[in-house]
Amino acid sequence: MSYCTKERACSDLAKPPVNEPREPEQFLMQAPQGNPLLLSHTLQELLSKDSVQVELIPEKKGLFLKHVEYEVSSKRFKCSVYRRYNDFVVFHEMLLQKFPYRMVPALPPKRMLGADREFIESRRRALKRFINLVARHPPFSEDVLLKLFLSFSGSDVQNKLRELVQGVGDEFMTCRLATQAKDFLPADIQAQFAASRELIRNIYNSFYKLRDRAERIASRAIDNASDLLIFGKELSALGSDTTPLPSWAALNNSTWGTLKQALKGLSVEFALLADKAVQQGKQEENDVVEKLNLFLDLLQSYKDLCERHEKGVLHKHQRALHKYSMMKKQMMSATVQNKEPESVEQLESRIVEQENAILTMELRNYFSLYCLHQETQLIHIYLPLTSHILGAFVNSQIQGHKEMSKVWNELKPKLSCLFVGSSNMPTPPLSPPEGNFFSN
Repeated sequence: MSYCTKERACSDLAKPPVNEPREPEQFLMQAPQGNPLLLSHTLQELLSKDSVQVELIPEKKGLFLKHVEYEVSSKRFKCSVYRRYNDFVVFHEMLLQKFPYRMVPALPPKRMLGADREFIESRRRALKRFINLVARHPPFSEDVLLKLFLSFSGSDVQNKLRELVQGVGDEFMTCRLATQAKDFLPADIQAQFAASRELIRNIYNSFYKLRDRAERIASRAIDNASDLLIFGKELSALGSDTTPLPSWAALNNSTWGTLKQALKGLSVEFALLADKAVQQGKQEENDVVEKLNLFLDLLQSYKDLCERHEKGVLHKHQRALHKYSMMKKQMMSATVQNKEPESVEQLESRIVEQENAILTMELRNYFSLYCLHQETQLIHIYLPLTSHILGAFVNSQIQGHKEMSKVWNELKPKLSCLFVGSSNMPTPPLSPPEGNFFSN
């Protein structure tokens, strides 16, 4: 079940019947006049295409299993719809089917049994990254698949997604420039592809390590909050201790009683410090770690695309060439052996078919390289995200230390009564002498 906050027209997507011919969709990325291979987007333009929120909704129990649903809200389409994980799976499959030569981000894994809160939250974050990368990808953002997924409020969204792709063909079949892709490619495209792949592999490895460190920094802030809270509670427990004092200590003008009263009130400040540390850790998780994960998801989708290119298009092309070579050998053998004309004609017909298949494979190979070149440019457009991430990290550290420093400074005057001299008058704490505190 889902709903749409826009008018009903938002979900009533007009589309031609499955079997009717369709107008070619604008799959190509925006490009400057002259060479359609080159992109002209900026990072800000991509980020402003849409902002999609993915939030958990209260669990609903089925007969056997609890079903997790998500509220998916698109700023661009002004719609909110309910989606299950399997809806994302079908959407992902249709994107791959329609755009096999583009970066389709991977989905987080499905976990049927024993899905705890931490896993569910991690998957929600991953689904949010996935849909935002898709919504900001130039060809995907203009495709009816995305519009349907983000705005269709019916209960059969999976069937609707499949109907949109059925009988249409992939991007190679619908792009008007697909068969001309070779004309726009640089002569050294293979060398450029190899160099770009190596560069992006190195960038991925570095960002993976950065993400790992950022996670540890955020985790330490939250651990620090827990330690501060316990520290404050222990001080409070010490100040609340009701164990009676020995008679000789009780005669010492109740110094311990004064100290206990001061210790008891410090837990409030330490609780505030803990709260500030938690806020800093959460902010770094949301503003730093999540942005690093977003970029890593994009880089991983590029690596996956490179593998699809090599294992898919290139492999099929090589197999087709091998098959053609074998047929030519059979043809030569049949000619030498003077076989019946009918069998020779059948073999010639098969050779012609194979030649056409090879031609198609060659065109697909060039179109795949064409798309790869554009996807490589897209990665470079996203690279300035690094400055956004660093800026968020620095601001988080500055703000966090500033707020905690304020609490520490407010706490310091309250310690004065802890330092009582022989005349029972408060004295400021002495700074340790230079060198070893315990030196003789």
